[in-house]
Amino acid sequence: MRFILGSASPRRKEILAQLGVLPDAILPPDIDEDPKKAELPRPYAARLAREKAMAVAAGPADLVLCADTTVALGRRILGKPADAAEAARFLTLLGGRRHEVITAVAVRRGDRIWARESVSAVKMKRLSDDELNAYLASGEWQGKAGAYGIQGLAGAFIPWMQGSFTGIMGLPIAETATLLTAAGWPVWRAA
Repeated sequence: MRFILGSASPRRKEILAQLGVLPDAILPPDIDEDPKKAELPRPYAARLAREKAMAVAAGPADLVLCADTTVALGRRILGKPADAAEAARFLTLLGGRRHEVITAVAVRRGDRIWARESVSAVKMKRLSDDELNAYLASGEWQGKAGAYGIQGLAGAFIPWMQGSFTGIMGLPIAETATLLTAAGWPVWRAA
């Protein structure tokens, strides 16, 4: 049995390492991540995590883990910005407001899928022009839902959060450990 991480995210690999889980292979799937018409953020994230898990080529005994992180401002999905202008728009929208960060995790073995979502509340402060421009110039916003990563420079913009810090980073450690154990990969076994 192989453990396959269906994500190129270095953060997800690091969080799995906290559980003592090292992937045998890293195979990020290529799927359409566009939301469906009127799709709400939580069902959207759950759908993407499942679709990613099903898209990874694996043997029947292999275990595949995939996740999707979505930033939601009300019913609005703030995905990965296409460019710096969209990143600036997202960060300005989030400034001074609470939003949700939803990370859905899907674990697959054969045709069976185990899945959960982690929902955290986050408040981002209003950014000054200098803060916004410096953050955009850093490039950290690239490839990140909502145009920020709490584990990097943007952590200084977050005065309050409630929920799972690792979920906001992209892989909720408690939920992931539960799913892996349920799928037959006990993370608490002796090394």
